[in-house]
Amino acid sequence: QVQLVESGGGSVQAGGSLRLSCAASGYKFSSNFMAWFRQAPGKEREGVASIQRGGGTTYYADSVKGRFTISQDNAKNTVYLQMSSLKPEDTGMYYCAAGVLRRGLPLRGSEYNYWGQGTQVTVSS
Repeated sequence: QVQLVESGGGSVQAGGSLRLSCAASGYKFSSNFMAWFRQAPGKEREGVASIQRGGGTTYYADSVKGRFTISQDNAKNTVYLQMSSLKPEDTGMYYCAAGVLRRGLPLRGSEYNYWGQGTQVTVSS
């Protein structure tokens, strides 16, 4: 049974920082991918960042490049999302996801089989 548990969300003022964590269990990470997605009220889910578990290659949405960093600690089976220079438009529920990219689209939600429950991030202006 695969479990993904997110933590680290909260409320912060614009310009601030937060670090999200995703602890994974029951999942072998060889050459698979982990990712962060977010969804704001009334908007579609958006792929934010992805990391290849084996090689560490990372991918980012244009909206977060230079501000967010995805990283991993394989020993702890944990993936992180360091978010800096936060903006009100970064507000949303952030979800951790895991899967094997069968179509090679690291920020596409349909590529991921397993999802966490989400953690809320609220950025005020």
